[in-house]
Amino acid sequence: MQNLRRSGCQVELTLHGEVSAALERELQECLPRAGVEVLEVRLSHLAYAPQIAGAMLQRQQASAIIAARQKIVEGAVGMVQMVLEKFPRNRIVRLDDERHAATVSNLLVVLCGEREAHPVINAGTLS
Repeated sequence: MQNLRRSGCQVELTLHGEVSAALERELQECLPRAGVEVLEVRLSHLAYAPQIAGAMLQRQQASAIIAARQKIVEGAVGMVQMVLEKFPRNRIVRLDDERHAATVSNLLVVLCGEREAHPVINAGTLS
């Protein structure tokens, strides 16, 4: 009975495979005494208890959220880097260290935030 699942280069045990293998072993030990030969064991349905299923779903969702956030941050950092490289190249604006840091911070907030951005227009001078 095969109880391994391939994911990429890793091989991992599955609960379904483990339960199937254990059930097959048990049946092969007990049933021959009654003259029954076990050729194959298949589980048609295997479910967790509701409490465990809920906890596992929560863990799975948390992992998905973390993976999505990592992608968002990676993309945002790349976009910020692109903006900061284009500013001097295209002579758009020259930033001192303080404004450079503020620009990075503002861009990351906008790009990583979950809400729509609301721009603030500075009507004063930048001195």
